[in-house]
Amino acid sequence: MIAEKKYILAIESSCDDTSAAILFNDKVLSNVVASQEIHEQYGGVVPELASRAHQQNIVPVVHQALAMANIDKKQLSAIAFTRGPGLLGSLLVGTSFAKSMALGLNIPLIEVNHMQAHILAHFIADENSARPNFPFLAMTISGGHTQIVLVKGYFDLEILGETLDDAVGEAFDKSAKLLGLPYPGGPLIDKYAQQGNPNAFDFPKPKVDGLNFSFSGLKTSILYFVQRETQKNDSFIKENLYDICASIQHTILEILMEKLAMAVKQTGIIQIAIGGGVAANSGIRARLKEAEENLGWKTFIPKFEYCTDNAAMIGIVGYLKYIEGDFSNQAIAAKARYAIDG
Repeated sequence: MIAEKKYILAIESSCDDTSAAILFNDKVLSNVVASQEIHEQYGGVVPELASRAHQQNIVPVVHQALAMANIDKKQLSAIAFTRGPGLLGSLLVGTSFAKSMALGLNIPLIEVNHMQAHILAHFIADENSARPNFPFLAMTISGGHTQIVLVKGYFDLEILGETLDDAVGEAFDKSAKLLGLPYPGGPLIDKYAQQGNPNAFDFPKPKVDGLNFSFSGLKTSILYFVQRETQKNDSFIKENLYDICASIQHTILEILMEKLAMAVKQTGIIQIAIGGGVAANSGIRARLKEAEENLGWKTFIPKFEYCTDNAAMIGIVGYLKYIEGDFSNQAIAAKARYAIDG
């Protein structure tokens, strides 16, 4: 099936952002994201509140995406949606809406794996961004996932390593919470780290076999560090915030880069693409650019708007699946756990 002049409506609702996008083939015409600020007061995402907010946001977000793209819903060729992984209540909202709208318009329905979409976001048409060639290594780093994936084709992916416990984004956010920073704290650690000394404090790096990751031990060591130092000096965090953030970020980035270097050595592949919310981190972007210069890697870093959860990345997978004629039926159900290579 040749997908010529096809409009894809994409819906993303895996966590706490409600997003809708319109793609004309592989080009993004609109990409609307409604964030949920209610979770800030709880220091993390509350699943029940997230699903309720999705119910409130999804209709206006889809309406805005259509309006910004300047098309009518009758022009849509298919609807792509995030099936998983993610919070089940949040996924159910997007899945139910997509199924209903596709049924009402009598157009194909396309299910998308959220983590696969983070990787394939690199194939959104953009004259300012290069696309990786197959095969390449992808590192997906987000609040819920940390993986190194061998990408042999659009739909031929193999997980080489993943976290055994906590995700890297969670490590950033929980560390920030220990420092008294508001949620989401990961971006604040990145911001303050730029003004601090990355070697001011030493945190242990977990020893994990192969290409797998572990961040739970690092979080525990940061907790004990904060408790120990604040017992000595109540103002320790305030007086050393920039250096603490820089040291935490340095340790996390060292863990990521060491595993990535190991993956390059094992596979011989020097094309590296990153995706996921933590891909917006300035430190990891700088380290990858250094690797290009010092190690000869070819790195691919997505635009900021395609790092965090967004529907445009769901749309590009939807378009690629449309070309293959890979459609879903109305019996499809959301999946909280959904392996990228499953």
